[in-house]
Amino acid sequence: MVNVFRRRQTFAALLFAGLLGLSLSSLMPSSAQAAKPDPALGTVTDLQGRTVKVHLPVRRVILGEGRQLYLVAALDTQNPIERIVGWRKDLIQSDPDTYNAYLRKFPDIAKIPTFGGFESGTFDIEQAISQKPDVIILNIEAQHATEDARYIEKLDALGIPVVYVDFRNNPMQNTEPTMRLFGKLFGKEERAEAFIDFRNQQILRVTDVIEKHHPARPSVFIERIGGYTDDCCLSFGNENFGLFVDMAGGNNIARRIIPSTFGQLNPEQVIVANPDHVVVTSADWEAFAPGGHWVGVGPGADLAEARRKLAWYTQRPAYAGIKAQNSQAFHAIWHQFYNSPYQFVAIQQLAKWFHPELFADLDPDAAFRDLHERFLPVPYEPGYFVSLQKTEAKP
Repeated sequence: MVNVFRRRQTFAALLFAGLLGLSLSSLMPSSAQAAKPDPALGTVTDLQGRTVKVHLPVRRVILGEGRQLYLVAALDTQNPIERIVGWRKDLIQSDPDTYNAYLRKFPDIAKIPTFGGFESGTFDIEQAISQKPDVIILNIEAQHATEDARYIEKLDALGIPVVYVDFRNNPMQNTEPTMRLFGKLFGKEERAEAFIDFRNQQILRVTDVIEKHHPARPSVFIERIGGYTDDCCLSFGNENFGLFVDMAGGNNIARRIIPSTFGQLNPEQVIVANPDHVVVTSADWEAFAPGGHWVGVGPGADLAEARRKLAWYTQRPAYAGIKAQNSQAFHAIWHQFYNSPYQFVAIQQLAKWFHPELFADLDPDAAFRDLHERFLPVPYEPGYFVSLQKTEAKP
């Protein structure tokens, strides 16, 4: 009888222990179900040299420019919108073709709240705060506006850090540190470095050849944001597309006239300089200039229509009688290369226009397609450049 009682006690104890273990195991997450560790407080250095405390990796991000998606998508390739809780609507307006490509694959992109710009004074700080971002990423040109309105102090008091990046003002100097900053913020440092290596290799495919052969440099005028405005003749100094021209073996006629990245020449200055090539940076700007003279190059562009619209530029008074007009050396290229980590594509295409014999085997379309296949979640669609000049490389 005692043995039976003891066996019942043992059975009851084992049953209780089993139930207790089951209960505890249901409360303890398995390795597959374990929650991600909370971000740890760290520091980053932004493109203004500011040391900023941020919880890393960030999970909720507001992009001060929607076109920062060009890099975000290369880091968070499986779901490029998973961290974005707000952004400026410039991508939707300035690059609708790219936006629609992402919309087709990631329909929830349409639900991302949009904000006005700091520079225009239309940024809604209360709306931004309501999104509880871990960080707000702004372009460096927004700094004066944010300082004047004391946004940084207001956001910092609420534990919302701001960091500055740059693809636009000094892209050849600042693109790599900007990419590394995004990589650290997102916890994707290795991915960022792989992208940087790829980009550098593609740039060297041009600069190494130019350095080796020292070809004669044709004179080039870059007409900036063609068709966005009727003004003539907006251009670049010795940065951005102005520097791209130099790297591609050309001579930017505005480099000694425009002291900074952006500026304007008058038509007489262009005529006197007598450029061999005119390159128009443009895009689909129907949102800003309905029916305007913009050349709608970009992903999936109708290149026959783009070539038709480009022909209008040959008749501008600023180009009357210049060498480019006589040879029809007018080209249009996607404006957004000026504000993205994809600048190498523009450098390659400029090199092919300026030195077709040297770069007969270089294929910018193939390089851009390769980037898409390696780093981006949407398929490549050609259409980023067009020319009136039918040049054939000499054998």
